Amino acid sequence: MTDATCAVAVESTTHNSTIDPLLFRQLLGCFPTGVAVITTTAANGQPAGLTCNSFSSVSLEPPLVLFSLRKASSLVSTFAGAEAFAINILSQQQGALSGRFASSKITDKFQGVAWRKGPLGMPIIDDCLVSFECSVFARHEAGDHDIFIGEVKHMGQGCADQALVYYKGAYRMLAQSLRTLVVQGQLGSDDLDEAYRTLYGTLLRLACERSTEAELDAIELAADTIERHGPDDALALRIDSATRFFSAIAVAGHNEALTLMAQTMIAVLRERMTHVIPAGPRPDLFALRRKIVQGLRHRDPHGAASALDDLITQLREQA
Repeated sequence: MTDATCAVAVESTTHNSTIDPLLFRQLLGCFPTGVAVITTTAANGQPAGLTCNSFSSVSLEPPLVLFSLRKASSLVSTFAGAEAFAINILSQQQGALSGRFASSKITDKFQGVAWRKGPLGMPIIDDCLVSFECSVFARHEAGDHDIFIGEVKHMGQGCADQALVYYKGAYRMLAQSLRTLVVQGQLGSDDLDEAYRTLYGTLLRLACERSTEAELDAIELAADTIERHGPDDALALRIDSATRFFSAIAVAGHNEALTLMAQTMIAVLRERMTHVIPAGPRPDLFALRRKIVQGLRHRDPHGAASALDDLITQLREQA
């Protein structure tokens, strides 16, 4: 990071009196984390679990670890009533398992999942990197989350694989694969353009139907930020602003599956701007982004999608 970049970051931190939740979440994603499935046994004896990347060590003596759980989670009462829980650290081969335990659509998370009971009776998932079985040491309220601290009573090591890592909204294994495809030119420009038009055309339609005014404000703010960049601003700042614009559109669409797909496409965009088509400021695109915002403000999906199509076409012609 250059001194100029640091200065921008410090200035932003100093002068903003409120924290934008969307930006806060995005910036937290800059810290890579491991992925774990936290499990426990419900009062009726059934296993329960969820995906979590807030796991952290606390103390060596005694051996303490923690995870945090949203108060809005359907499992918060289950964990609050449990005397123990287990931390199952996932390998990079268990991305599907992470998605399964994160899904709100799957009722029986353990169906088809190989697991066993640990010495404390907690569900230990097979083939994880590591498992920690813990008794509840303390529980604290913290904002919109509850923090559960556990004292490790039993631990075990599983497969000799790499950890599944979450970074900037994508699994690291996926991001690395995308980087290879992008740098080697295996993703064709026509295919990418078609994918962007299809995915974001759908997201714009949904955003016209479902977005809040605050979410539209976030999209417009992202467009404002892009226009404020000068020719000497670092490439990394311009990339962050460009991707923030598309991220805000995805959030406004209110569809978790499409948002996940959008994160993948945003990762592709970042890699292309970094390694393939690094470009300077593009004032010729400002009006087109404004037309997208205007289409969203007027709840006009055709107008927003048409402006997006023109934006992609002009980007390709000038690349």
